[in-house]
This record gives sequence, structure tokens and C-alpha cells, in this order.
Amino acid sequence: MAIIGISAMIVGCGNPAKMRAARLNEDGKTIESRFPVPEDYLRTDEPAGSFGNFLRKLNLHPEGTAVRYFDGRIKPKNVHAAVINLDIGTKDLQQCADAVMRLRAEYLYSQNKKEQIAFNFTNGFRAAYTEWMKGKRMVVKGNTTYWEQKAAPADTYESFRKYMDLIFTYAGTRSLEKEMHPVSNIHDIKTGDVFIRGGSPGHAVIVVDMAEHKSSGKKIFLLAQSYMPAQHIHVLINSENKDLSPWYSEDFGETLITPEWEFKKTELRRF
Repeated sequence: MAIIGISAMIVGCGNPAKMRAARLNEDGKTIESRFPVPEDYLRTDEPAGSFGNFLRKLNLHPEGTAVRYFDGRIKPKNVHAAVINLDIGTKDLQQCADAVMRLRAEYLYSQNKKEQIAFNFTNGFRAAYTEWMKGKRMVVKGNTTYWEQKAAPADTYESFRKYMDLIFTYAGTRSLEKEMHPVSNIHDIKTGDVFIRGGSPGHAVIVVDMAEHKSSGKKIFLLAQSYMPAQHIHVLINSENKDLSPWYSEDFGETLITPEWEFKKTELRRF
């Protein structure tokens, strides 16, 4: 087992300013196995079958893999700690909010909860996967959207991916923010929660793993994102606290600073 990085060290009681993350396990195949938690921290309980458990066990590309755009180009800015092993597609579609919706839909699909796969378009239309499975397709005319029978019923993964590409085309940060529920207390943060700001442009990052300090209960978390143009979904580094990176502490103050966006702590949402 290859181990790289800085050895874990805790000074004080869960003070992120004096904490170093545990060494990276470069042979780890999942988020959980690639990123050990710092000393005196324990991962939160994420029951089997939960969204949190699904995110924690996402498969990763090998250590050192570059983030690539949909057209194959390498992203020049290095902001990632790991690359999640999910296809990007061949069009400039799977950007920031799209990555969040993709992960949520992949989870529901994997759990055979397909009746729960549905997202709002920016115009408010509710696009349910169950209708798509029947062979119905969305017709968009101006700001009016409706279903029309156009294909044979299908529930293959290939068909699911085509549905997601359509979601990426007509949904975004503005619509996703509206359909998620605010989390008023940052200490209540959970795996699967999303920091999101709707807009053009807007942005979104998702919490993909968490841990708690054994005595203080303070939480730390890992974040993942896609961005513009469409690119691999990747686990973010913490550019503001390189000792703790890639973990982030709940004690970030009023503003969460990520490598490519800043969020207010009031912009936390939940499915």
C-alpha cells in the first residue's frame, strides 16, 4: 500500500488551524479508502443504501489522473485531490449543478428508486424519469414544455444517460437551488448536502464525505464539483488550509472559500 502526504498531527481539540490531514492512500479506489480522516476524527455513520454511503464509496480514477474537459483537453488549473470515475459525455453539458444532479440520479438509479428521479427545468417543468421510461420525450416550445410519446419504453442505462443529458440542457443552478431545502445551521451539515448559488453564472459543490471530532463533535467534510466547460467530477483541494486539505472544517466562518468559488454559509441546501 503506497502512502503519500504529511503525517497526521493534532494540536489542541479539533482546532482546524492546528490540524493536518492524515496521509493520502494513493492506492485507495474510493473516496473512503483514498482519504483517511485526521487523528481524533471518526467518519460519520452513513447507513448502507443511503445517499451518504453511496457518495463515500464512489470509485476514483488512479492517483495522479488529470481532470479533463468533455472534448479531451486537460484542465489547466489544478484544483483537485482526486477524479471521480464517471463519464463526462461528449457535449458541454455536465457542468456544476449538473454534476450534483448526476450524482443524485446515479444513486437513485443504483437503489432502484427510479420513481424518485425527477428534476425541475429552469421554467418550472418537472421532468420525471418515470415518464421518460415510458417512451415519452419532452417537447420544448419557447417557455412551454410538455410530454409527447415518441419512443418505445426503455429502462437501460444508456437511456438513463440520455435522460440526464436532457436534464443538463434545461436545468441548472437556478432551478436546483429552488427545489432543494435550506439547512439553517452549518453544524447540521450532512453528506449529500450542497452549497449552491443559483445564477448565470452560478455554482454548486456537493459534500461527498464527512467526519466528526471524537470529543468536540466538530465536523470536517470533503467537497466535489464539476465546472465550466463540462469536465470530470472531482474532489476539491482546500486551497485555504493546505495542512487540512482536502478536508474542510465547519468552522469556515461566514464564507466558504473553494478553489473556484466562494459560498455564504447560508447557501447550504439538502435534497
